[in-house]
Amino acid sequence: MIDIIKARVNDICYSDDTITRFNIEKEGRFYNCINYNRLTGKIEKNDSVLLNTTAVELGLGSGGFHFVLANLTRDIYMNIGKGHIMKLRYTPMQINCMAAEAQESPYHEIYNSFESLECMPVIVGSLHSMVAPISRTLKDLAGKKKIVYIMTDGGALPIWMSDTVKRLVKDGLISATITYGNAFGGDFECINIYTALITAKQVLEADAAIICMGPGIAGTDTKYGFSGIEQSHIVDAVNNLKGKAIAVPRLSFADSRERHFGLSHHSRMALGRLCCTKAHLALPKLSGQKWELINKQLEDSGILLKHEVSFWETHQVEKLLEKEESQLDRMGKSFSQDKEYFVTCGLSAFLTIS
Repeated sequence: MIDIIKARVNDICYSDDTITRFNIEKEGRFYNCINYNRLTGKIEKNDSVLLNTTAVELGLGSGGFHFVLANLTRDIYMNIGKGHIMKLRYTPMQINCMAAEAQESPYHEIYNSFESLECMPVIVGSLHSMVAPISRTLKDLAGKKKIVYIMTDGGALPIWMSDTVKRLVKDGLISATITYGNAFGGDFECINIYTALITAKQVLEADAAIICMGPGIAGTDTKYGFSGIEQSHIVDAVNNLKGKAIAVPRLSFADSRERHFGLSHHSRMALGRLCCTKAHLALPKLSGQKWELINKQLEDSGILLKHEVSFWETHQVEKLLEKEESQLDRMGKSFSQDKEYFVTCGLSAFLTIS
């Protein structure tokens, strides 16, 4: 069951077209809240709202926010958009959208005549924090002009949750966004990974695409129980459509958890065990104990046998990403605190250069 409370909007902290952040006071404590304006309409100070408080009550992530279910102050209004494809299907929050491939879409026939991605480079990551370093190096080091971000439904479902995406779009690093599955809010909506890739290539004419989940990831400390496992079937989808699949390994020496130290078990499982087709991987040249550990993890996982792995000098990427220090974050760690993680993301851009 979900935890629901009724509360009054106290102070509005931030608002744009898609999202409003505010706080409430409950039993002497203040709580941060989010309203998705295109789901539950506009809110203002002193409005009475229903809030889903489940994640905060359980002490989970979700940014530490309560989420608005309904605004009890505003009159009922009709805000039905175009399109008949539903996302969040059969839930109280189900919404309709214009899927790019739907019968009523002007792009419908493109999906029937599509044949190939024609080796379009597609960088497949496993965490939302990878999107910023990948897009920066794609633009500045690989010279890609039109970069499309495809957001999966492995993390946050509304793309509006991501301040990173808003900044990257504003800065011109991302040209357009696509959300598929039950993720929503992108410039284009799609039903699955295949039609999302076709949209990037045929509709948006992308020079390169980045695929990662939205903010957040589900994990259970088991071999198969994590949402980042999607990286394996996304790589296969790219290859099935004759694109160039570039997989980003999750590599870190700043993570104290044994399963994520060095090459994360998420990467070892998704890429070593579950991928059915070959991807291209770029890793930093390391030395000493770091190299010994990574080499052993690559061999033991089967990644070296299955994929095309290359090792790169990191000076260019480091120099570029050092300037982005304030904009790069992974679980509270900055570029300088988790350098190998961000550098590995950035190196993937070199593999897009033919």
